Amino acid sequence: MSKNFGSPPPYGPPQAAPPSYAQAIGGVPPSSPYVPNHALVTKGPSEIVTTVVPVGPNPTHMICPHCQAEIYTTTKTAPANVCLALLGCCLIPCCMDKCLNVSHSCPNCNNYIGTYKR
Repeated sequence: MSKNFGSPPPYGPPQAAPPSYAQAIGGVPPSSPYVPNHALVTKGPSEIVTTVVPVGPNPTHMICPHCQAEIYTTTKTAPANVCLALLGCCLIPCCMDKCLNVSHSCPNCNNYIGTYKR
């Protein structure tokens, strides 16, 4: 079984180099930095979108919805309604952390933020 390949076809230098990217897409390189020729148009007042950050039993890292400062909330505890109902039976639940509501406020502007209820 003999294969006759013959001589390879003649190869020469390429006829022309491929086009550059700018030539291929039809663009030209910029001659100077881009300067927009239109004015910035705003429609009405800008809106501030806030998200509700759930508060828990510990200080919470958040953006204050009143003064927009980045804060850790200040917390204060107070007896929960469950504690007040059990007050006649026993005073021990009023001392337990699990029976105390936690009120959160901003240390920067002192505004109330929320309460974690037990």
